[in-house]
Amino acid sequence: MNEGLLEFLKKEREQEWRLELRSRVKNKERTLLERVHMPEQEADIRNKNFSEVNLGLSEEQAVLEASRCLDCPKPTCITGCPVGINIPKFIKKIEAGEYLEAASVLKETNALPAVCGRVCPQEVQCEQVCFYAQKLDKAPVAIGNLERFAADYERNSGNISVPKISGRNGIKVASIGSGPAGLAFAGDMAKMGYNVTVFEALHEIGGVLKYGIPEFRLPNQIVEKEIENLEKMGVKFVKNFIVGKTATVEDLQEEGFTAFLVGSGAGLPNFMHIPGENYIGIYSSNEYLTRINLMNAANPEFDTPVISGRNVAVIGGGNTAMDSVRTAKRLGAERAMIIYRRSIEEMPARVEEIKHAQEEGVEFLNLHNPVEYFADEKGTVKSMKVQKMELGEPDASGRRRPIPIEGSEYLIDVDTVVVSVGVSPNPLIPQSMEDLDVSAWGTINVDKENMQTSIPDLFAGGDIVRGGATVILAMGDGRKAAAAMDRYIKGKVRNILSLIKEFNTIGEILDFAR
Repeated sequence: MNEGLLEFLKKEREQEWRLELRSRVKNKERTLLERVHMPEQEADIRNKNFSEVNLGLSEEQAVLEASRCLDCPKPTCITGCPVGINIPKFIKKIEAGEYLEAASVLKETNALPAVCGRVCPQEVQCEQVCFYAQKLDKAPVAIGNLERFAADYERNSGNISVPKISGRNGIKVASIGSGPAGLAFAGDMAKMGYNVTVFEALHEIGGVLKYGIPEFRLPNQIVEKEIENLEKMGVKFVKNFIVGKTATVEDLQEEGFTAFLVGSGAGLPNFMHIPGENYIGIYSSNEYLTRINLMNAANPEFDTPVISGRNVAVIGGGNTAMDSVRTAKRLGAERAMIIYRRSIEEMPARVEEIKHAQEEGVEFLNLHNPVEYFADEKGTVKSMKVQKMELGEPDASGRRRPIPIEGSEYLIDVDTVVVSVGVSPNPLIPQSMEDLDVSAWGTINVDKENMQTSIPDLFAGGDIVRGGATVILAMGDGRKAAAAMDRYIKGKVRNILSLIKEFNTIGEILDFAR
């Protein structure tokens, strides 16, 4: 090797070393930056309106927060995301001011980025495994806030990109349900060239995104825009169509549908089965939120009223309970209470939702449990007896078991109660298909690797499989089912083609088919 070439390689190595050193210095500077706070409405203002609480990052704030990302060589944030978003890539696009490109990166794997940026529990997924949280014990990069920023910027720009569609193959597939699992499935199948139809039982598309999450957390117009983009990709939506009643899966197969995703959710509310639970003014959280979010029940001009009184108690500690009690506050409750049998640290709700509820004046009665309701002469609930609890040894969930304290019962005045202690799967599809393998809890059993059920043409995901899932986990199921369904259908096509090759004439094929 001549001396000139050796000298050149030496300079190249020195240059690489200098670049690496500068990168290390730059990354050290990045770690000194504090996480950018998400602007919010003032608590005493927002608890009287249904406008969105979080106001979104400005361009300057988004770029500053994006500059905290270290672009790790092995980004654990990607593996922490149920839909596999290339998180460093979209964040670096924001840092470079390429906001529309950032949105395009999100859409490569996520059909609902504006939704996920608002309601996905990033703090226990991608952000939880961020380098900052794992190694530096600092606030992680605000991945969710940045996802929301990119999606909102694109929507507000009017320059909304539509993901690239593969050549149409003419094969019809369907989603039963238009919730997060169904929408994610529809987006991926459309991109792969399938003719996708989504059947929805209600009069609006979106499932739990529409009926279960209040406007102050997820405005309906955001969901509508995401659905419009799916329509631009060729997805067809059919409302007021109950699969199992309007038509069966067998009927749809006769119409040419090759395979199905069941994403019909868990819309059957659970109750506690305690005395007085059937009195007027006691709702499930499903009914309470659906009537308000989807049926204008809070508007006196509509004929679907909901009782929401001055003293409202919500039983439970999950996100739905927080949505219900914060809704009650906005409807004028003077005393809006959470009744939860464990401590506040053990609540399954997002930390942000608990914090917002506390700021808005919600009263938390932790380590309490209702044991009986009492009504007035008209049969309307007027009070509830609650019992104090203490925590014992951990149960199967890993949380300490709540134990009643004898003699601790007392009465609380209530005129509205919302029971939010979980839901059960929609039984309609399982009941309409005898060969479908269902668990003792009514959930559909699937192969966890491909979301395929005991009926080969039927896949399932979301709450109908999990019993209760976050939006993003349901979307992950939808994406996994789409990939597996694509492989399954292509395998069937290959088998048919190989079978046809074994015959010499059309007559032989017809004889075989008979």
